Amino acid sequence: MDGQTLTTFVESVCGDSHLRVETDLGDGFVRLRSAEAERRQAAHDIRSTEDIVIEMLRNARDAQAKNVFLAVTREGGRRRLVMVDDGCGIPAALHGRVFEPRVTSKLDTMHLDKWGVHGRGMALYSIAVNAESARVAASAPGLGSSLLVETDLERVGEKTDQSTFPTFEQTESGAFAMRGPRNVLRTACEFALEHRHECTVYCGSASDVAATLYAFGYATLSAAMRAFCPDVGALPVCKRLAVAADPSAFAQVADSLGLDVSERTARRIMDGSIPPLDSLLDRIRAEGFEDEGAPAGGAKAPRRPKPARDARGLKLSAEDAVELKGQVRSAFADIARRYYLEEDVEPVLRVGKNALHITIPVEKLR
Repeated sequence: MDGQTLTTFVESVCGDSHLRVETDLGDGFVRLRSAEAERRQAAHDIRSTEDIVIEMLRNARDAQAKNVFLAVTREGGRRRLVMVDDGCGIPAALHGRVFEPRVTSKLDTMHLDKWGVHGRGMALYSIAVNAESARVAASAPGLGSSLLVETDLERVGEKTDQSTFPTFEQTESGAFAMRGPRNVLRTACEFALEHRHECTVYCGSASDVAATLYAFGYATLSAAMRAFCPDVGALPVCKRLAVAADPSAFAQVADSLGLDVSERTARRIMDGSIPPLDSLLDRIRAEGFEDEGAPAGGAKAPRRPKPARDARGLKLSAEDAVELKGQVRSAFADIARRYYLEEDVEPVLRVGKNALHITIPVEKLR
């Protein structure tokens, strides 16, 4: 049997997935076959801090994360990026190997998005070969991940202006256009808008992100778990800070996630002096952007409210009742995201003799 016939036979029996796998690493991870040219190209895929950020965000998205927390800090000529997510997680045995070329858990989910091809097992490798260091700070299957990347800004540059938040201008067609330097904030905002129905993104300093993770865990863990957690490492990565008993323990847990937080800063977070971040989507909306559920890149202008009706007699038509509940639901969604509550709830409206009674069910995120 010649080589071509053998290849055809194996493909017919095992399918083409067999021919795309070089090594089965276990726990659902494989090393894909790839041409040497593709391997070399990966070393040139990362040209800036912004490139690293978008690849890390896409990686979290592909890991099915619903919440992503990005800490961005700079010390002199070094940039430090920490990304914490609540996605699928990575087995301990693979913490080092995920930065090798062609290692991925996404054998059949390679796809093209607005930033290019993703899912080849090359994104984390591309980051690693350009960064000074890249490692998994904490992760386990089903518990999410925390990835830490440090770069030399002389080797991997970035936009000079990293403090300006993007703004929005309404075009003649009624759509909104994003303006501002293409810095890390804008990169993260573009991702947050593109995937606003899939995940929520937070971005800030290490202390800001630590405060947000603390609030997130506090809102989503029971009081008993926070007080008597037997093993911090068994908790989801993004909830671990909430069980810290004191500033010293807080700083230690933060360090295990790759977040550089002093005990003094930890104390300020625990006493509420450093508040949690608003999500990027909430900050974008504060800039005047409203999407009305339209696809990213072509958002409609916000509707103008209809004139108030005469409320004498407190009689509401079915149409007005539906509209009012919709507005209440929309308003509550913004608050729900800040307090990590379920936002997809159905308000109950009751018309009384002299008042309208609106009840909003409150449920914590699971």
